[in-house]
Amino acid sequence: MAHPQDGVLLLDKPAGFSSTQALARSKRLLGAGKAGHTGTLDPFATGLLPLVFGEATKFARFLIDAPKSYRATLELGVETTTGDTEGVPTIKRPVAVDESMIDEVLGTFTGFLDQVPPMHSAIRVRGKRLYELAREGVEVERAARRIEIQELERISLEGEKLVISVTCSKGTYVRALAVELGRALGCGAYLTALRRTVAGPFRIEQAATLEELERDGVEGARARLLCVEVLVTGLPRWDAAADAALRFTQGQVLDCPPAARGDEFAVFGPGGRLLGVGRCGSPGRIAPVRLMATGDSPKLPDFA
Repeated sequence: MAHPQDGVLLLDKPAGFSSTQALARSKRLLGAGKAGHTGTLDPFATGLLPLVFGEATKFARFLIDAPKSYRATLELGVETTTGDTEGVPTIKRPVAVDESMIDEVLGTFTGFLDQVPPMHSAIRVRGKRLYELAREGVEVERAARRIEIQELERISLEGEKLVISVTCSKGTYVRALAVELGRALGCGAYLTALRRTVAGPFRIEQAATLEELERDGVEGARARLLCVEVLVTGLPRWDAAADAALRFTQGQVLDCPPAARGDEFAVFGPGGRLLGVGRCGSPGRIAPVRLMATGDSPKLPDFA
């Protein structure tokens, strides 16, 4: 029988698993119930996939919205139907680029950009996923989305294989970025490997593999859970006194230290226990947005 767990598991997702499949396998290994992930990775991609269990699912959006970093490998001179290894080649061109040219082009892709989502993506249009329409041979117009490329650097160039690192905002398709970079270089490109290395405050070095979870057994796997609090470390903190803490957990609007309208706070009660997240609708007043249930939290991680 599954036992709900409250916490965050940092998984090193292997290739060949969808994010949903990796979540389902992890739930079984932890004997857990309610769970979710915090940003999908394509089946061919590997790397950091934070999974949330129990009460942590209430606060997953703070990690979903966080910047993420990747190590991406591009094959220059070829484009595919999907922008990655799952498609078939459509264009082949000679490659005549060097490191200085690549660095110059990469510099033009940093900052805020408008990116058109690829047809092979999970966005819904007319009640269907785009990838479902693509499999039917249907292409529809897609509105560009505003994204931010915070960092984009060349790691290596060996022949026609270009390896880059990218730190980007939520909603960025690295497959689409690979295609755009290839076209800017005049030779085309597609993504042959993708590994997520950072998600918010977490790094791949902190993650466990499915094999390690299997080896650890249920209790050992559960011991890897990080406390729910790690999901709200980026928010301002308000430590409420006992009376205010009680009323907050009852859903009441409270007086709190002055704050800007619309700001969200992580609210803690006596003893440093996370109570939930509140929003200041007006200066000095805070209302609950998400509330923790009762129960013990797992350990805080070592971010050193």
